[in-house]
Amino acid sequence: METEMTKKTYEQLEAYMKSCMQDSAHDMEHIYRVLYTALDIADHEKDVDYDVLICACLLHDIGRKAQFKNKKVCHAKAGAAMAVRYLTEQGFDKDYTAKVEHCILAHRFRKGKGNQPDSTEAKILFDADKIDVTGAVGVARTLQYGGHASEPIYTRLTDGRIADGEEESADSFFHEYRHKLCNIHEKLYTKRGREIAGERKAAAEAFYKSLYREVTGAFQTGPELLERSLKAGGQ
Repeated sequence: METEMTKKTYEQLEAYMKSCMQDSAHDMEHIYRVLYTALDIADHEKDVDYDVLICACLLHDIGRKAQFKNKKVCHAKAGAAMAVRYLTEQGFDKDYTAKVEHCILAHRFRKGKGNQPDSTEAKILFDADKIDVTGAVGVARTLQYGGHASEPIYTRLTDGRIADGEEESADSFFHEYRHKLCNIHEKLYTKRGREIAGERKAAAEAFYKSLYREVTGAFQTGPELLERSLKAGGQ
């Protein structure tokens, strides 16, 4: 099949993507934001294969449903396999399919050895996908996904203090922020990607600090006030 990204080809790939996307935090709007951010980054790069990039952006999260059903499944691997199967069935060129496969395999944040982005298109997709968990939209998506997965906003340490995310191992918004969101800009491959992430960093940092201050404030005074109230009520 002709791999030139015509409007007809785009609509075909878009329709397949839509049939696969059900995760509220990784929905179709996430796909479009990643695609448009990738095109912004690509505009600052040289020798970009837009046919590969657009296809990879559209299909990069089609394996999310499989991972949500089973946390042991890597959505990047599942999605890459689905993409290869679909593109092969539709008659897309093998070399083109392999390039798209690499982009999808390499886009995941917690990537394993051998899955680092090598091509320009893979690096752009990686950066665009990570940028969508920066700033205000990143906070919103992280909280949305956490709620969907029944993960708490924060956890408490054994001494009763609110864990700030740095010293805990449990999944929570604070943990996700401290171990992922706050340092994403340092892990990006493209100059333009780092610029966009850097511009968004302050919004997420301000939210985290405000939220941590509010919840810790309640626990600083709350237990003493409760104890005083219980004593008063028992007299």
